[in-house]
Amino acid sequence: MPTVDLVADLGEGFGAYSIGDDKALLDIVSSANIACGFHAGDPDIMDATVAECVRKGVGIGAHPSFPDLRGFGRRAMDLTADEVRNDVVYQLGALTAFAAYHGGSVSHLAPHGRLGNLVATRADYAQAVADAAVRVDPNLIVLAQDGELATAAADRGLQVAIVGIADRAYQEDGTLVPRSQPGAVIHDPSAIVERTVRMVCEGLITTASGTDLAIQADTILLHGDNPGAVELARLIRSELIAAGVTVAPLAQVLAAKQKVS
Repeated sequence: MPTVDLVADLGEGFGAYSIGDDKALLDIVSSANIACGFHAGDPDIMDATVAECVRKGVGIGAHPSFPDLRGFGRRAMDLTADEVRNDVVYQLGALTAFAAYHGGSVSHLAPHGRLGNLVATRADYAQAVADAAVRVDPNLIVLAQDGELATAAADRGLQVAIVGIADRAYQEDGTLVPRSQPGAVIHDPSAIVERTVRMVCEGLITTASGTDLAIQADTILLHGDNPGAVELARLIRSELIAAGVTVAPLAQVLAAKQKVS
């Protein structure tokens, strides 16, 4: 039966402002993408989030972004590939230090927001992110959708984990429908659960145009920044387990995948 990781974006508050119920989600997920200060997060939040991940055995992942705190990293920025590389190195370095302080380590890297979308289609950005990852830590797992980043990371000998996003609409080429378009985000909990189980168990997801798209998801992204997110995350986990799926951190998922192949 399939083995899959459950990951959520955590540590996305800033100063006195908080987003999502990180404490509850850390009892559900097996990995966490932790904001590194450029779209959200600050030293205190990073410290507390990493400490909880280490305490609960949740995999620690860096969630680097464009330097767009005001726009939550969701706006395109006219950066060079070198700037993208340096920004990722900076953010990864900060989280790596907090992980080391708490006796843990960063296991994966997952670009956030607009950067995460662009690395799927822009080869220069994808190569910049992959270069940053492999030069800082060649043992990092890179979370990506099928596309340029997955290719660039694999070319550099990095492990790649394909991420499935059940509450976002997919286009026929495997990219996500932009948030600016109607129907980009799916809100019906039953539909999200059904899509998740099908994605993991059958390797298929229905696109916005109604066709089936083959997808091999090593990890499922659970969004935690909206009402009902924790209850939905719990339901997704319980329905996956009921379907015979094993939930495990990324390293275990990829190890199980290699045994099968």
